[in-house]
Amino acid sequence: MLQLTAWTFARIFPSTAALPGLDNFDSKPFIRQLHREAPFTIRATLIVSVLLFHVTPLLTLGIPLPAFLLSAKRVDEHAQRLSMSNIYLLRQIMMMLKTIGGLCWGAMPEVRQKLTMPVYPEDSGRWRQS
Repeated sequence: MLQLTAWTFARIFPSTAALPGLDNFDSKPFIRQLHREAPFTIRATLIVSVLLFHVTPLLTLGIPLPAFLLSAKRVDEHAQRLSMSNIYLLRQIMMMLKTIGGLCWGAMPEVRQKLTMPVYPEDSGRWRQS
């Protein structure tokens, strides 16, 4: 599941000429930490969203293949159609993936530097000790 989630984030947050994307970073440490520390509902919703993202190209593109077997162009088209679906629950798949993936992407030091934002300091982990 870790690999599939990282792959999905990399496709939803690709690099551009102006900004690096999650295809340039290892998002697995972030995902592991999220699964250790986030509430069950967040973890479960993320897992379900990733799985649904991969099985819904049949609904969005009419292609009976999981998203990880599609070309980059088709994955992008699939994500776009999910985001614009008239079915609220399908749009929620992308909302969850963009929200959690955005937290990962926005915390990357290289991204923060490009956006002229201060880099986050190392996590002290103090709140976990109480």
